[in-house]
Amino acid sequence: MKKTYELEELECAHCAAKMQEAIAKLDGVDSVVISFLQQKMVLEADENKLSAILKEANKIIKKIEPDCSIVGVK
Repeated sequence: MKKTYELEELECAHCAAKMQEAIAKLDGVDSVVISFLQQKMVLEADENKLSAILKEANKIIKKIEPDCSIVGVK
């Protein structure tokens, strides 16, 4: 399942790359692209694991850039 999520307060392109790299390693993630310019994350993942993946992705995002968060689906 492929979904696009809006990100808020993403202030660093390098941080976005670090987030993308870490989220890509999560179990069940097929692909992830985080766009600093568009402030969005496109996530393709196992539908059955999606809620757990989003929870872990949010933890990764907060660890790298504490003010950034996933605010909704586009």
